Amino acid sequence: MSNDEYETTAREAIKSLIGKPEGEDNVTLFLEHHLAELEPEYFSSTYGSTTPEATQIVDSLVFVHSWSSEDDGTVDVFDFSLPGSVTDYLLSVRFSGDEVKEISMES
Repeated sequence: MSNDEYETTAREAIKSLIGKPEGEDNVTLFLEHHLAELEPEYFSSTYGSTTPEATQIVDSLVFVHSWSSEDDGTVDVFDFSLPGSVTDYLLSVRFSGDEVKEISMES
């Protein structure tokens, strides 16, 4: 897979966890944390609402960087965050081959 394909797959995997028990410790935590901690003005100016839908936020995540978690140099981790450099937190998507292995909230 190309990096663009990995990025697309990572975004789809993040979106698929919205509202699911498997997403509680990563995607849901990321969303709830930022909705509670960031000023309402950020959400209003970015999304047109002080309480945007989870899908709006996930759809707007910006690609931050990709990197290799192993010594072999194969890029297998793709990191995403909110637009506007308003947080140090990331949603990090780790691959094993072409499959998503794990999604975690990192700082």
